[in-house]
Amino acid sequence: MGHVEDALERADREHVTKEPPKTLQGRINFLLKHLSTKEIGQEIGVTAASVNRYRRGARKHPPSDVAARIDAAVRARWQPRVRGRRRRHAAATGGITVETRARFGYTAGPGTTDDGRFRRLTVHLPPAFAQRLFDARDQGASDQQMRQIVAEGFKEVYFQDGGNRATGLSDVALGDIDYLDVEY
Repeated sequence: MGHVEDALERADREHVTKEPPKTLQGRINFLLKHLSTKEIGQEIGVTAASVNRYRRGARKHPPSDVAARIDAAVRARWQPRVRGRRRRHAAATGGITVETRARFGYTAGPGTTDDGRFRRLTVHLPPAFAQRLFDARDQGASDQQMRQIVAEGFKEVYFQDGGNRATGLSDVALGDIDYLDVEY
């Protein structure tokens, strides 16, 4: 996964109404509602027999890397309706806030520089950009394509201020991302 997709996934997981199961047995039983033991084993990197031992409580302490994969698998499937409702709200009325430290370059008219420079920006993008990002992620877009959507949002909202300045700015590029965080 890329920077933008990771940020969207983290934002999805932030707004749950109830915490996922804490015990290993509880987590495995939750996963069994969605996957078979063989599928769980493939996802977390163990055998189906090990999954059954975790489910029964015969094995209570998996290696830390397996425990982290179990946690990630549970959180990825936890409260899908709540996460969907948050995405629909962001895409319809709320928009998204993107915070990043990255190199921004742009194409502009003669007499200006197009040298990229690092900026730390926190910008609230309108719902249309949220919808475009969610659609792109659902369609399996690459990280570069999702970066371009974010860059277009920064161009419109931050650099051009909704058409009030920098009207000659034709393209904004987002590269060398130190971090990128999304909230909605």
